[in-house]
Amino acid sequence: CRPGFYKSAVGNAECSKCPPHSVSHHEGALYCACEKNYYRAGEDPASMACTRPPSAPRNVISVINETSVILDWSWPEDTGGRRDLFFTVLCKRCQGPPSAPRNVISVINETSVILDWSWPEDTGGRRDLFFTVLNVRFLPWASGLRNTTVTVTDLLAHTNYTFQVEAQNGVSGQAPALRKYAAVTITTNQAEDTGGRRDLFFTVLCKRCQAPSPVTVIRKESTSRNSISLSWLEPERPNGIILDYEVKYYEKQEQETSYTILRARACNVMLSGLKADTAYLLQFRARTAAGYGASSRSFEIETSPDCEEGKKESSVATANPNIPTRKDTLATVTDPSQAVHEFAKELDASCIAIDKVVGVGEFGEVCSGRLKLPSKKEMCVAIKMLKAGYTDQQRRDFLAEASIMGQFDHPNIIRLEGVVTR
Repeated sequence: CRPGFYKSAVGNAECSKCPPHSVSHHEGALYCACEKNYYRAGEDPASMACTRPPSAPRNVISVINETSVILDWSWPEDTGGRRDLFFTVLCKRCQGPPSAPRNVISVINETSVILDWSWPEDTGGRRDLFFTVLNVRFLPWASGLRNTTVTVTDLLAHTNYTFQVEAQNGVSGQAPALRKYAAVTITTNQAEDTGGRRDLFFTVLCKRCQAPSPVTVIRKESTSRNSISLSWLEPERPNGIILDYEVKYYEKQEQETSYTILRARACNVMLSGLKADTAYLLQFRARTAAGYGASSRSFEIETSPDCEEGKKESSVATANPNIPTRKDTLATVTDPSQAVHEFAKELDASCIAIDKVVGVGEFGEVCSGRLKLPSKKEMCVAIKMLKAGYTDQQRRDFLAEASIMGQFDHPNIIRLEGVVTR
């Protein structure tokens, strides 16, 4: 194989081009060496691109509850090109005077350990020195975390702590100098009053912490070719203060094989970078100090097709110039067959093209389509049609609805462009 190519085994197989971030400088290479600051893990095949350690986690936040703290963070912007990402949290007690003890050693005996250390170099100028062994607990654990949250308990009251959160992947151990972390410093609160006594004991009562109930009501604020704006109502039973919401979405046809998760502090979010004219499934869940609640049912929302970008929604056809801007009192509809021609324009069915059905009602269907009138640009419209086999009463109700819609021309109301009755 010539430089820039490799073949991992001797034989008649063709030479392969070096994977991304790797290179071979000589002929006959069995593999391509990684570029500077890029690495392969021991189990990575020669055909895999070289990768690097991830960047630091983002948006580390803390929620303090007396002598415990919940840490939460976002995924790093750069995962290093790998999927085997995990997180490690390191707790450091911020030292005031005196300085830290020296020469800490341990002697392990089955299920016990003896710790020994030397006095600090600087006692802070005082003789009332005492020592405390930190024994904080991480829930679920401190390293190998796959989620982006951890709870730290058994902290000391009125003490400063610094937590370092590091994102790691399969090649982090090969590049210690490139490993990065995000840090947050907190101060624990006052512990409960002991009543001035030292003969303190504790009783532990176990109660199941109730997480929030599911989100049940969402609202589509707006859609475009590549984005969807949503809002929702707080769960019916929040069971505490809601810290944030998780929004999970994916293309309907992907069946959750590839999904995206966003977090929102408020009850609204803008999903961007979506595909035009594509159905997405969304699930919501709220988080309190007790953890995440159950996920909502899946909500299906579609982005707009290319032709709808930047256009106002309309119902079938062009407005009658005699339609009032808004009547304070709507005209009473006694004969819908006559009233519909008074308040709406009759259209030729050949001007309308139906693309697909987007909704089904009790006796009608709603479709998306296009309307092309003579000497006017084609526009995207919603088309409501009676189902086959409708009754006379259903037709009267249908025309009565069109007669009422035809009396409005307002920016916040879908405009009726016209009707097809023949």
